[in-house]
Amino acid sequence: MREVLRAWRTRRAWAEAVYCLLCGALAVTGFVLVVVALALGAAFTLTLIGAVLGVLFLVGGLTLARGLGGLQRALAGGLLGERVATPGGPRAGGGLFGRTEARLRDAAAWRAVAYVTVRLPVALFGLYAVSWWAVGAVNVVAPVRWALAPDDVHLVTPLPFGGSPQVHSVWGALGTTLAGCAIVVVAPWLTRAFVSLDRRLVRALLGPDRLAQRVRDLEETRALAVEDAAERLRRLERDLHDGAQVRLVALAMSLDMVREQLDDRDRPELRRLVETARDNAAEALTELRDLSHGLHPPALDGGLGDALTTLAARSALPVDVTVEVPVRPSPAIESLAYYCAAELLTNAIKHSGATRIGIELVAGDGVLRVRVSDDGRGGARIVAGGGLAGLVQRVRTVDGELAVSSPEGGPTSVTIRLPEHA
Repeated sequence: MREVLRAWRTRRAWAEAVYCLLCGALAVTGFVLVVVALALGAAFTLTLIGAVLGVLFLVGGLTLARGLGGLQRALAGGLLGERVATPGGPRAGGGLFGRTEARLRDAAAWRAVAYVTVRLPVALFGLYAVSWWAVGAVNVVAPVRWALAPDDVHLVTPLPFGGSPQVHSVWGALGTTLAGCAIVVVAPWLTRAFVSLDRRLVRALLGPDRLAQRVRDLEETRALAVEDAAERLRRLERDLHDGAQVRLVALAMSLDMVREQLDDRDRPELRRLVETARDNAAEALTELRDLSHGLHPPALDGGLGDALTTLAARSALPVDVTVEVPVRPSPAIESLAYYCAAELLTNAIKHSGATRIGIELVAGDGVLRVRVSDDGRGGARIVAGGGLAGLVQRVRTVDGELAVSSPEGGPTSVTIRLPEHA
């Protein structure tokens, strides 16, 4: 009972009252702006001439709804302590059309529109709850009002019915004060009821979608796993290069020195045994170098463009390399793009009958595009168990795409789209 009577004195009650007051004005303004923008957008899109203008209004309305949702989350967090995560932005495709389409399909923005729509009646009831505070305060000071203007004192009620009976005596003024105290006691609990409803709306409509959040968490986990695997491969390549390879080189040199000290006439069997051991060490060193290059090509240390240029310089056919990458992708993406380009280049040399090959590397809008083309006979297809099918599976691990254009008679063009960051 004591808690009920003292609720109006708590910081929480005053914060909830201020929240209802601020959100009431925000809800009315936001509802008008968002609904008007979306209505105009829907109306204009029905006409051929105003379709572009309609899309602009729709995108503007959705953007405004998202902004209002962010402001609402900030108010809920600052005044109520209700922390709601910001939903992720839409995944924009390439170009203006792709970005516009992503905005129109933004589920978080449409949920914000639903919140703005549903929030209006709740906000109006919240303002009504705040009015109980003002009505209670006016009634509490009734004796003072009676002393200043005894003929103009009324019992103000927050109810929409019952009127405002006039006070005719000082005892009536004191009774009005008691009624005002009762209203003040009820006001914070009435306010809290509407705030509780709004809390649920904020969590349900302004937070990230559970499925989308789960997908985003899985993507982040996958990205960490991919980057960790790439880092481990780089570390393993350095360990092999700086450790095992160096020891094998030292072993081969030592065997050479031993062989030079042996006399062919005195110890021919031992000399042959040393030569065999030296040849085995050299073969193991070659295999180890090939293995370490397969883990992480040293050429990638200077960037993907330099690595592809080096790869093209070693090719048996002329290769034209074009690189437009203003910002380096993540190491895992660089490694994946390099291996894909290397395998496509190898396939073109072996199977296409081409006389010239082109490698194009372009980055922009968060996408890395690798295109390998040749002037060969064409006819390349993605078949189960084939090399292109294997590449498709590899690029899918980071949500990449592979497209093949290879009509009979050529030319052939294979384009790989990868995110700049895994």
